[in-house]
Amino acid sequence: MDALALEAKNTNGGEAEKKSAPRPRPKPPKKAKRIVYFEVEILDSKTKEKLLLLDKVEPTATVLDIKALFHKSNPKWYPARQSLRLDPKAKCLRDEEVLQTLPVGTTASFYFSDLGAQVTWGTVFLTECAGPLLIYLMFYFRLPFIYAPKYDFTSSKHWVVHLACMCHSFHYIKRILETLFVHRISHGTMPLRNIFKNCGYYWCFAAWMAYYINHPLYTTPYYGEQQVKAALYLFLFCQVGNFSIHVALRNLKTPGSKVRKIPYPTKNPFTWIFALVSCPNYTYELGSWIGFTVMTQCLPVAFFTAVAFVQMTVWARGKHRSYLKEFRDYPTLRSSILPFIL
Repeated sequence: MDALALEAKNTNGGEAEKKSAPRPRPKPPKKAKRIVYFEVEILDSKTKEKLLLLDKVEPTATVLDIKALFHKSNPKWYPARQSLRLDPKAKCLRDEEVLQTLPVGTTASFYFSDLGAQVTWGTVFLTECAGPLLIYLMFYFRLPFIYAPKYDFTSSKHWVVHLACMCHSFHYIKRILETLFVHRISHGTMPLRNIFKNCGYYWCFAAWMAYYINHPLYTTPYYGEQQVKAALYLFLFCQVGNFSIHVALRNLKTPGSKVRKIPYPTKNPFTWIFALVSCPNYTYELGSWIGFTVMTQCLPVAFFTAVAFVQMTVWARGKHRSYLKEFRDYPTLRSSILPFIL
């Protein structure tokens, strides 16, 4: 009995000690991190005049957010029209750049310049492609006031002329459909004045080419049907290749994303040229116009192809340099537009 009583006493005593043991003090709540706000001033890039002072700007604000705040006080300068730089001679800041990641202190100065009235890239592409399509057809159907009155609304006797019209129309209809359904354009707008420059380039060349190809005195290619068929095969091959590259580039981007990735060959054989060239869409485009030049054996077409090659080379080399700068693991074997050459 004594042993049992002693055990019960010890047990009850242990429980009492547990009940009377002091509870651990709760941890004090963590202090909220102090947000360091920025003070942003926007200056005119030419006169250095202060246009706006923004107080208590959050560090996570993007350049686009700052443009939106500037737009509220100056409605005529909508965000797409604004160019903000950290230095008047520096590059324009991208909309997605974050304020706290920029090389500025808590007081940041941005230099503003007006880019002028803007128009969407899609509108520019559609306009510059629809023009050549319609202009070429005007010459093909020989509307009045183009050639002599006796040729009004007549058709050419050469089958290569009709084939050239189909190829030219196919090219620009393809470009229009790609603009509407394939391309994901990362740049929102461009200056309105560019639409006149771009359209002038494409429209004038289309009229010049169409005038000679559809002229009543047009002469067929020197090597006849063999030359035309070989050129047609090259044209169609490059058109399919160009479309394949555009689809591959589209698949690299998710809707609304501006993150760039390195393009690589896919299962589509037309994309295997990515192993050698950074901008194979320009390579295929060049091949298409070479085919069209050989098919028509027309000097204005050859001149247009040469000018287009120079322009596309400039674009391709610029994009190739940006790839090398942005991606350390970018394939070194690639050229910009022509494998192992350029």
